[in-house]
Amino acid sequence: MHSNEKVSEIAKKIKLLILDVDGVLTDGGIYFDDNGIEQKKFDSQDGLGIKLLQLSGIEVAVITARSTKSAAHRLEGLGVKHYYHGVLDKSIALAELTKKLSISPSESAYVGDDVIDLPVMTRVALPVAVANAQECVKDHALMVTQKSGGNGAVREVCNFILKSQDKYDDLIQSFLK
Repeated sequence: MHSNEKVSEIAKKIKLLILDVDGVLTDGGIYFDDNGIEQKKFDSQDGLGIKLLQLSGIEVAVITARSTKSAAHRLEGLGVKHYYHGVLDKSIALAELTKKLSISPSESAYVGDDVIDLPVMTRVALPVAVANAQECVKDHALMVTQKSGGNGAVREVCNFILKSQDKYDDLIQSFLK
């Protein structure tokens, strides 16, 4: 992950991680079976990263422009309580979410991959772009993951936040007991 000491200092204060779906939690592909049913591929390690954040007291939310049953099903399975779907102006959802949780955008991170994510990325403390994001999105990010969306990028961000907050080692130790 491309980051520096300044980014780690910002990550220490993160209380809310907000994610996009297509291109971040998934590889961005839209798959259809022979019956026209849409399917998505999610990374299981990303899912565990989300669970680790939740265990450490960090809120996780999703803001996405599309509405799909597969995304709703995956997020429900992960216990993500804050799911905004069908949202074209993501900054409106950000304002509603941060007010609802009493968490400032200055205590929030967002992971995106395309221009529709820029209104949120420019308002949070820690804007992150996945490796396969559009160049203009990377230009507005403080961090760019080494992994692509749907292929471990979210886990990379989760681990970075947990390590920056000195929570990672204790979480790993809890699995060794």
